[in-house]
Amino acid sequence: MSQTTHNPDRLMQVLVAPVVSEKSTMMAERNNQVAFRVLRDASKDEIKAAVELLFKVEVDAVNVVNIKGKPKRFGRFMGRRDHVRKAYVCLKPGQEINFAEAQ
Repeated sequence: MSQTTHNPDRLMQVLVAPVVSEKSTMMAERNNQVAFRVLRDASKDEIKAAVELLFKVEVDAVNVVNIKGKPKRFGRFMGRRDHVRKAYVCLKPGQEINFAEAQ
């Protein structure tokens, strides 16, 4: 799907934050993948277009996982953490995202 079919304002909001953890760092080194928190209703095509637009890289594939929020207690009240949608973006060979320079 081409990038012209997506709304540029929507693409700027699709990526919520990069996921910085031991697992995501290891994936970046081994598999040339980057992890992002994304909007709960974002599609794979939108995520791909957003990463290509914001970071000027070529995306090979996008895998998405929905994580249910954990139930938590606040004293006698039950609550729940927010549900999260993560996108694992696989970059084409030779492509790289450096968050220190991008910001």
